[in-house]
Amino acid sequence: MHITDRMIEVPLDWFGGRDGPTIKLFAREVVDPVKKYADLPLLVFLQGGPGGKSPRPTGGGPGWLAEAIKTHRVILPDQRGTGRSTPINAATLAGMDGQTAGDYLAHFRADSIVADFEHLRKTVYGGKRWESLGQSYGGFLTLTYLSTAPEALAACYVTGGLAGLNPSADEVYRRTYPRVAAKTARYYKRYPDDIATIGAIADFIDAHDVRLPDGDRLSVKRLQTIGIDFGMAPGFENIHWLIDEAFATPARDRLSDHFLFSVMTATSYDTGPLFMVLQESIYGQGDGATNWAAQRAYDSRPEFATSQRPLLFTGEMMFPWMLEEIRSLRPFKAGAEALAQRQSYSRLYDPARLATNEVPVAAVIYHDDMYVDAGLSLETAAAVGNLEHWITNEFEHDGLRQSASVFRTLVDKVAQRGGPIRG
Repeated sequence: MHITDRMIEVPLDWFGGRDGPTIKLFAREVVDPVKKYADLPLLVFLQGGPGGKSPRPTGGGPGWLAEAIKTHRVILPDQRGTGRSTPINAATLAGMDGQTAGDYLAHFRADSIVADFEHLRKTVYGGKRWESLGQSYGGFLTLTYLSTAPEALAACYVTGGLAGLNPSADEVYRRTYPRVAAKTARYYKRYPDDIATIGAIADFIDAHDVRLPDGDRLSVKRLQTIGIDFGMAPGFENIHWLIDEAFATPARDRLSDHFLFSVMTATSYDTGPLFMVLQESIYGQGDGATNWAAQRAYDSRPEFATSQRPLLFTGEMMFPWMLEEIRSLRPFKAGAEALAQRQSYSRLYDPARLATNEVPVAAVIYHDDMYVDAGLSLETAAAVGNLEHWITNEFEHDGLRQSASVFRTLVDKVAQRGGPIRG
């Protein structure tokens, strides 16, 4: 791979104060060395998240990247606030009151991310149309891009990320909890002995002051959050082998250091606090606060209570207690609370413009996706013009990472309809 790093300056606020503070946007360009001077089509990668940086091309990079550079010049931007794009960390919000921090965080939603990418396309790549590959939240970004600047796009490929165009955060989580419960049931069916072991772990945590290596107290509700891994291909196995070594002694009177370190790593947000802080704001459109929708849904479902056995896990849900119990998130508490109470959000999607879309779009919908509701994805597929979708249960949410065939299939679907827009 031939790699070029690029850094440009962008406004913090694209829509109300371009003369105000600026931040840096970082993007990495990857191309086959043999073709580094060739006039190749551009492919911009829209990472999952929110709050996700682009993958690093270590060891040849993910399989889709090795496949893509056979035909494209690939652009890997770090979304604002992540990676090398003026990353948001605890120090960023230091000295801000809650409202100021909440207003600052509101500048890191999809509309601002797309505006950054448009500036990159125009200033670095001469305004040339590019194709986009959107993984998970990258599909949400794709819909915003098609709503605001379709003239920038030659074709769009979406993997597991066709967002519902209208549902509130409450509707999203109303659909999500039953899917997470079903995944937990499948996990216990595969590993039935884990029912008793996980119950014993939860009982031990309830009865003792269990501390993680960073000093945080481990609660049962924090243990439940490791279920976020159930939506990925190796998730069941990852959790099973973690549970397999949970206790340090046959008497089950002490949890192992390995277990405690692994749980700390899996449930802390040192490497990506924005994933938690921005999670519900991605569903905010127009008037109305999101106001911790996942917590409200949790409270209304007694089967998820920490006292229930078998213990149910949670998935991609973020809760206000995390801002107190998790060390890496405490500095974000005031800002995240203000963001959750925010009464008005910018509109991210333009249904009328999407309905008349002419940019070829190919999307894969994972039938059993734990994170993105397939029903909402199908509604969106029907509402967006020139979009062809492919439904499969062959993969979990990380199908793009599992197999380069997912990327190839989507490219072929666009090619069979005449290919990307050129010019």
